[in-house]
Amino acid sequence: MKRSAFASVRWRFGVALLTLGSAPAFALNTAAIVAAALSPDCLEYRISGICYWLYCTPFGCSVRTSVRVSHYVPDAVVSSYSNTGENSWAEMAVLSPPNATARAGGDGTTNQAHENNLARFKNADVIGHPAGALFSQFAGSMGYSCEGAGTAFRPYLLSTFDTPAWRYNLPESLYPEALTPGLREIGSRQSGNLWGAVYPRGGFLHQVDDYKAAAVVAQRAADIVTRRNQIHAYQPLLGEARDGYWPAGGLLEGDASTGKWQELTPTLSDRCAVFPHDLPRQQAQRGDYAWALWRPYSCCQRQGQVLLGSVELP
Repeated sequence: MKRSAFASVRWRFGVALLTLGSAPAFALNTAAIVAAALSPDCLEYRISGICYWLYCTPFGCSVRTSVRVSHYVPDAVVSSYSNTGENSWAEMAVLSPPNATARAGGDGTTNQAHENNLARFKNADVIGHPAGALFSQFAGSMGYSCEGAGTAFRPYLLSTFDTPAWRYNLPESLYPEALTPGLREIGSRQSGNLWGAVYPRGGFLHQVDDYKAAAVVAQRAADIVTRRNQIHAYQPLLGEARDGYWPAGGLLEGDASTGKWQELTPTLSDRCAVFPHDLPRQQAQRGDYAWALWRPYSCCQRQGQVLLGSVELP
């Protein structure tokens, strides 16, 4: 990307912060989410290799090449919030109101002031990122760009419609991942920085830090939608591989090569990271958080009928 274009993107993001409010706990809306997608740090655009194509005409065949590029795409907005029906993304809260099987939310209580209340519950919504054409223009300013798997505003998981799995941990509370300490965990017990376990992938966990609890629940929701054939009520958020297009696969905790997170609320950030991270963490007053899920894609421009192969740069 040229220096002037890079400066322009930074300037536009800065204006967005000033316009939408960079203070903690600003109201999250579609305009703020779209503006946050103009993040070079999250995009991480690079030339990653060369593709070789077989190009044939009635007069013969030849081999043509095209550049392979890799970058991240904001596929979805993942909201993790305490009060049922109060998704922090204002325009999308209507998609997950309380219903007959999912009415209440919030944390448990011991009714004892001297005891720590560790039991927490979070709803989670995974909805297609709304940036769409603006993000395509932003990524395209650096050269050829790849499409993501997400469709803007499409609900991929709404936990209020996933009651048996989300509120009763059925059947995942019996999975080996849920019964084995140290397996599929965010953070580390040895380092004293354990945020929580990915399994069972429901809304309950024990964590005194509300931000960490919300992050674990967001990771759980994203873990579900980036895989097929899970025992949940959801739609897979996965692209189909084809010649010259390598989509993201399943999200794995702590592994940036499978996806990373950009905080949207209670603070709007222009940086991406994986959980756990050491970035500043602001506690949400109402227990509502949201992140953009960025996932890695690689592609090259078609220059023939058949892809012969590709060579990746170190």
